[in-house]
Amino acid sequence: MKAFEKNIRKVEPYVPGEQPQRKVIKLNTNENPYPPAPGVTKALEEMDTDRFRLYPDPTAAPLVNVLADFYHVNPDQVFVGVGSDDVLSMCFLTFFNSEKPIFFPDITYSFYSVWADLYRIPYECQKLDEDFKLVKEDYYKENGGVIFPNPNAPTGIYEDLSVVEDIIAHNQDVIVIVDEAYIDFAGRSALELIDKYDNLIVVQTFSKARSMAGMRIGYAISNPTLIKYLNDAKYSFNSYTMNQTSIVCGVEAVKDREYFENGVRKIVETREWAKEELTKLGFTYLDSGSNFIFAKHPEYDAKELFEALKAHDIYVRFWGSERIEQYMRISIGTREEMEQLFAFLKEYMWRGSEQLQK
Repeated sequence: MKAFEKNIRKVEPYVPGEQPQRKVIKLNTNENPYPPAPGVTKALEEMDTDRFRLYPDPTAAPLVNVLADFYHVNPDQVFVGVGSDDVLSMCFLTFFNSEKPIFFPDITYSFYSVWADLYRIPYECQKLDEDFKLVKEDYYKENGGVIFPNPNAPTGIYEDLSVVEDIIAHNQDVIVIVDEAYIDFAGRSALELIDKYDNLIVVQTFSKARSMAGMRIGYAISNPTLIKYLNDAKYSFNSYTMNQTSIVCGVEAVKDREYFENGVRKIVETREWAKEELTKLGFTYLDSGSNFIFAKHPEYDAKELFEALKAHDIYVRFWGSERIEQYMRISIGTREEMEQLFAFLKEYMWRGSEQLQK
């Protein structure tokens, strides 16, 4: 090792889902299968490109204001960033600075451990129970902060708001972050608790329900004090994180509530139908409150199924990690895409049964 290498910050990076650059049935990264709101297309078509030579509004005020209106909060309660990953990373940097370990689940969004390592934050993973649900009592111990997704990823399980509040109530001396990337497909949001707990931060994204993963827009909602701390850290890191195009398109996406709600409804309906189809094929799965299903089959190896699907240009997500080595995560696509998935699985399983009989 060269002398200078001793002072290089080394991190085991997060591994994102595959992004094939050809036409495939892409059910591996929980993207929305439907296009953004029509107003987004119109805004792009009418955009004055001369504005690109100017720096964007560092406060992203138009986007902050429309989000504040949508969620009935004040603008000083909203923070925006380049996708929820950027927002969460900034939260780690800003709020998790004690010498005590932060807590998050053992099966969860794998970026949490990456950020903790990157920022030299000690952490402890709290084990989910045998049904992959949070054990709220495990979060009663002394810690340096708490973060968990609801619904969880990659399991898709939604925890009732009473469980979420119990964890917040037992951790009022530290920051608690509820990562709600998939909340629009589930149930009640922790946003209901913002005014009750001054240590709570709720993070959401445009990548799922708003069909804008490629635009990279995320946001946090909290009280003005915590949002100011976030902005102070952001302006010390990069004053112009939100580009002009994202601000304009993000505003149009939020404005069209009807389109947003209809899109969520279609995905939830397809998800519930897909659960029935998986049951018919002998799969078992966790009860998803997200735009994906975490499923396994008692007679088929998950990795073999994953590889067979991929060979036929149907992409799902597989980890092979401890406790979830036999699960695949299947994003909810259009009804047509899901029908093609099930048609392949039926044929694959039929061929397998034929070979066994021989």
